[in-house]
Amino acid sequence: MEFDREGELVLPAARGKALRLKAGSAVRITNPFGTQAIDTWAFAADDMSEYLSMENVRSFNSVVCIDQGVALVSTERRPIITIVEDTSAGRHDTLLCACNPAIYRELGVKGFHRSCSGNMHEALTEIARDIPFTPAALNLFMSVRVEPDQTLTRLLPASKPGSYVTLRAEFDVILVLSSCPQDVTTINGPDRTPRDCMLEILAPGAFA
Repeated sequence: MEFDREGELVLPAARGKALRLKAGSAVRITNPFGTQAIDTWAFAADDMSEYLSMENVRSFNSVVCIDQGVALVSTERRPIITIVEDTSAGRHDTLLCACNPAIYRELGVKGFHRSCSGNMHEALTEIARDIPFTPAALNLFMSVRVEPDQTLTRLLPASKPGSYVTLRAEFDVILVLSSCPQDVTTINGPDRTPRDCMLEILAPGAFA
């Protein structure tokens, strides 16, 4: 990943990045087209067996989707990151798994295809970390609706161009982001095109 300009990073389409965030620091994730899904993980920097847990988030808050104000808790049921700004359509998905090689095989893809699961492990490897499995991700900017019959409908992205979400670290964390490589279904918009997003690292204290 390269610096685009002072204070900002480009998260390239279909790629992932791991960021080390100190307690109180934040990252603003900007979606220039409004259509890009961002799979998101957070791990305790000193013990990666503690991580942002979608099942605990749903249980702790009694919610299915994520909006600003919902406690994003870890496997230890303590806040690990917090949404401190959100200009997107909200209702971020917690239900769908990160895309992975098996999904692309089911969709008829032959050979290698980048995936959010692969991006997470690749990004962690770049900072000399890894875990032996892929936790469920918080799917920022992704629209999924639970129907009255309890089935799921994958909706087209609903955020406006330039929308952003800002995440604050509640203690020292490793944040992993994947600009979803999905180009077979319309989860990244009707043109099925993964796109770059922007990351801005904000110093501790920017959001008290």
